[in-house]
Amino acid sequence: MLIRNVEVEGQGRVDVRVEGGSVTEIGERLPGRAELDGRGGALLPGLHDHHIHLAALAAEAASVRVGPGDVRGREGFAAALRRGAPGRWVRAVGYHESVAGELDRKVLDGLAPDRPVRVQHRSGALWVWNSAALRAAGLATKGDGLFWREDERLRDLVPPVRLDVEGLGRRAAALGVTGFTNADPQPGAGLVRLLSPLPQRLVVMGMDPPVKVLLDDTTLPTPGDLAAAVVRGRPRPVAVHCVTRVQLLVTLLALDEAGPVAGDRIEHGSVIPAETIPWIGRLGLTVVTQPHFPVERGAAYATDTDADDRPHLYRCRSLAEAGIPVAAGTDAPYGTADPWVVMRAAVERGDGEAIGRRAALALFLGDPRHPSRARKVRTGSAADLCLLHVPLREALDALSGETVRATLVGGRVVTPPE
Repeated sequence: MLIRNVEVEGQGRVDVRVEGGSVTEIGERLPGRAELDGRGGALLPGLHDHHIHLAALAAEAASVRVGPGDVRGREGFAAALRRGAPGRWVRAVGYHESVAGELDRKVLDGLAPDRPVRVQHRSGALWVWNSAALRAAGLATKGDGLFWREDERLRDLVPPVRLDVEGLGRRAAALGVTGFTNADPQPGAGLVRLLSPLPQRLVVMGMDPPVKVLLDDTTLPTPGDLAAAVVRGRPRPVAVHCVTRVQLLVTLLALDEAGPVAGDRIEHGSVIPAETIPWIGRLGLTVVTQPHFPVERGAAYATDTDADDRPHLYRCRSLAEAGIPVAAGTDAPYGTADPWVVMRAAVERGDGEAIGRRAALALFLGDPRHPSRARKVRTGSAADLCLLHVPLREALDALSGETVRATLVGGRVVTPPE
């Protein structure tokens, strides 16, 4: 494929030749017939979402959204649960306590007693089932109906959910996304086969480096135990899930003891106290974070988050200024699936952690397995490309998926140009 008249950063207006899935030539007036006229738009490396949960995102098409932005109050929540036919399973997602308070089996029984209902908290860590759901699955109807991180066990007890994998891939390609890092802590054996219709490149934590290490405060290992687990998995790097202050501290102590390797990462970095920033830098860690969460969830964080933690949420600017590599993942479906929305949030957040527009774009331009390594369009690079309607300067001003004109994976156009 010959792509004519595109803006490649550092090289101006050029033509780009793609062969065998790679960029083979960049220059002015390259010989050959153009298969794609860039019309002066920027040609970028395709965006890579460094932290996402693809199966859960694909299941959203068969789910009811019940988050703070979807329903209002107890009555709105109940109405959403009762939209389907009586007796039919309801899979509700995105719930937060600000909608209708704390949930348990009895609360759901009062709202929708005539159908099996399961509600997932927006953190992704908790499912709440009503009595009808427990009976339908052959489980005891006593207890509170709360299931913490039991997705693997529960999956076989419910009717199959239609997964819109093809639609997910099309929507992501339309936004310029050429790759994903799936961040499920225990990916099922069939996950890669399930996701095979995606046109994007795929990294699956646990099957590919890095190894996902999931921490919960209630079952937190000692630093020594975590260090031993890390050593057993070496030389593969680890990606440690850190959403609280104590999880981060245990992780840093463990990596100090185990010794870091290239590619070790902190996932989320939800709370990073200022005094730990030099420590993270000394260990050479990359932080893969969600800078949009303080914007999407600002009202909830203002009341739910400890006051001592609020100044340290989802850092960007302070990490970058300390020389710590920062990348981003949408964490969809637990956040927006649009990386351009994440970029705008990273620029516009008002807590002192905002970054510049170019730095925001770079959050999604890192190497899939080493997010700290920036990808560029150059001879020999993979032809995973995002062609924009406009030059880079205009695209940075907009930071919008609407600027995407065509997306190529391995040199193949996966979204047709206009």
